[in-house]
Amino acid sequence: MADLLRLLLRVAEKAANVARVCRQEAPLFQLLVQEKTGDDKNKKFVQDFKTLADVVIQEMIRHDFPEMAGFIHGEESNKFENGLGESVTVTVCSTEEETAALLATVLDGDHTAASLLARAIHQNPATIDASTDSLTVPLSPSELGIWIDPIDATSQYIEGREEVLEEGHLSPSGLHCALVLIGVYRRSTGEPVMGVINQPFHHKDPSGGGWRGKHFWGVSCGDVNVCSLSRPKGGSEGLSAVLSSSEKQVVKESLASLCSPEKLMYASGAGYKILCVIQGLADVYVLSEGSTFKWDSCAPHALLRALGGGVVDLTKSLQSGSGAQDQQTELTYHQPYTECKGADRWANHGGLVAYRDLTSYQPAATN
Repeated sequence: MADLLRLLLRVAEKAANVARVCRQEAPLFQLLVQEKTGDDKNKKFVQDFKTLADVVIQEMIRHDFPEMAGFIHGEESNKFENGLGESVTVTVCSTEEETAALLATVLDGDHTAASLLARAIHQNPATIDASTDSLTVPLSPSELGIWIDPIDATSQYIEGREEVLEEGHLSPSGLHCALVLIGVYRRSTGEPVMGVINQPFHHKDPSGGGWRGKHFWGVSCGDVNVCSLSRPKGGSEGLSAVLSSSEKQVVKESLASLCSPEKLMYASGAGYKILCVIQGLADVYVLSEGSTFKWDSCAPHALLRALGGGVVDLTKSLQSGSGAQDQQTELTYHQPYTECKGADRWANHGGLVAYRDLTSYQPAATN
């Protein structure tokens, strides 16, 4: 399990490097955006974009875990249409040169850009010290599956607004909301057991001016609960909640009755909002609609479980009436909604509540 976590951290850092490379040149970035259509479109947004960065990150992770083929899932199709109207299947090849040649067909023959991307895909990042050597969880890759969100909060990634993160405070929008999310779940039960979150645009390097990232990880399996973050010491008075600005008015009003005005906050990106709960910047994240997906929630869900929290289906929690967490309400990741098509097969249709501990979960879920 320690080896798997170390590999996930390395792959996530490679993914973060790709995300940063794709933002370095504005003309290149314009080539990397393609609007989704049909069943792949997220109905929450008027426009929902996928980028070549999304696709190559997803395929890179598939490439690095061949023993889990068939159980590595992600948001993006690996079909990409170039400027000539040709459909290209994007994969990671065995060599950097072969990958560059394939990417050049997507980028309308731009070999310079293709080589830059291929180099980022194939380079090995510096070893990340995660203090994982003592992890002894008896799970093999044959028992596990992976959910990938190559770049969560794609709209913030595309817009590219550079906000300065203030320590201990939630920031509602900007590049820092764009995250690489890799979650591991048990195939048999669907419970999340490991998660890695990489925040590629966490801060600027004071010396060189380039972006630097930050990573978070957690393992929750049986009696093993380990996280790169500690549980926040003490609790703030009163409930704090983070929502989407597009949340239903009735939900905003309900939570306003529980939270003081300064503790009802709004932010972009499902993954970032759950990360805010993980970091203790908010007690809960509440979403009433089925506009998030398994790839959004699997990785941060594992971190919350490691900290004693969780992510539950809001609709099921309200129907249960008790507000108590149980196996019937917690989100799982192994079974699709067979009556749906496309991305909707893997939506969290009942909405969700992400919480750090039960004292914050119960009033949010039952109000």
